[in-house]
Amino acid sequence: MIDLQNVFNEFSSKKIIIIGDVMIDTYIKGKVNRISPEAPVPVVKFESREHRLGGAANVALNIKALGGKPFICSVVGKDDNGKLLEKLINENHLQKEGIIDSDERVTTVKTRIIGNNQQLIRIDNEEAEPISSQLVFSLVQRIKEIAKKEKIDAIIFQDYNKGVLTPKVIEDIISYANENGIPTAVDPKKDNFLAYKNVTLFKPNLKELKDGLDLDFEFKSDDKSVFLNAINELKEKISPKYTFVTLSESGVYINEEDNHHFIPAHLRNITDVSGAGDTVISVAALCLACDLKAELIAEVSNLAGGLVCEKVGVISIDKEQLMQEALDI
Repeated sequence: MIDLQNVFNEFSSKKIIIIGDVMIDTYIKGKVNRISPEAPVPVVKFESREHRLGGAANVALNIKALGGKPFICSVVGKDDNGKLLEKLINENHLQKEGIIDSDERVTTVKTRIIGNNQQLIRIDNEEAEPISSQLVFSLVQRIKEIAKKEKIDAIIFQDYNKGVLTPKVIEDIISYANENGIPTAVDPKKDNFLAYKNVTLFKPNLKELKDGLDLDFEFKSDDKSVFLNAINELKEKISPKYTFVTLSESGVYINEEDNHHFIPAHLRNITDVSGAGDTVISVAALCLACDLKAELIAEVSNLAGGLVCEKVGVISIDKEQLMQEALDI
């Protein structure tokens, strides 16, 4: 019998590298009382502006909230937004030695304009082209240095298709991790979906699974054969140890060799699904680092994803709340 209290305590000893696209989430909030005379658009009377860490950096915040020590490894622009990102990293007491700044890149910023508590528009300032071969070399070396120096317990690939995770970065780091017994976890996107060969845990959502394999099907709880065929196709192509699929209101699925586990969703007052995937991969990676069995990894991660969906906005998981619910599994 697993002592979950001890598992949660063990989270605090784990060091996790997060590789991927970091960004700034900016929120401009105000009131809308009229339509512009210049064009049929709402006029937002400015009230506040807030900057938050986003993308792979939000995964780092979740790891930190769970007690672990995260190391973000990424490439950002050598620009004003890059300086703002560094300031946010410092304010959140995160490690920054794995972040490389470059004149070749633009720091990604997603700006959301919110009027009367409703998002009206989003403006993305980004460069999504793959990083150069020189930056790939520098990033891979930096990751290996940190992994060796800190005796890293797990590595997360957090992919947003913004160019940091190239096939070369992915291949080199998975190979290094497997040679050194470091478990790896992936939250994939379509562009590099099939590049993550021999990863430990591969965690797409249902849409990403279908897009990544170029399949079109519905998940049916009373007939899972088509879904399981897709899982088998994925296993043939990239050979992950665990395939972990989030299924929204249908819960989650995980396999371990030929054992299939379908875990139903918990009844929740769903408010906002933003950032739930970041939380799920964070919990799954820490559970991997603690050498938990597949079904328990999925159970605890499923709980965590549901908990953050009860809150508005992208927020980090509450460790104590998650632990109390997990103890009731």
